[in-house]
Amino acid sequence: MADAPFIHDASGTVRFSVTVEDRTVNASIGREVLRYHYRTAEDANPLDTFGQHVEEMDAAVRRRIAQGSMEPVMLRENDLRA
Repeated sequence: MADAPFIHDASGTVRFSVTVEDRTVNASIGREVLRYHYRTAEDANPLDTFGQHVEEMDAAVRRRIAQGSMEPVMLRENDLRA
């Protein structure tokens, strides 16, 4: 991961970046996606959940970029099932 992830309150997402082939790719994932996919409590900290699964998030971004997605990559629950 290139930069530290952070919560963007206005969009309800965790924003982060991933290094893909020597470039930084910006990405995000919704709090609700994290909560539903990983079955966390409603009051769970999304940054904690993200941190526990960061390798999976990075891999999902890399797959999306390899498939031709443009930046910024918005991960959805289906991206985590690959």
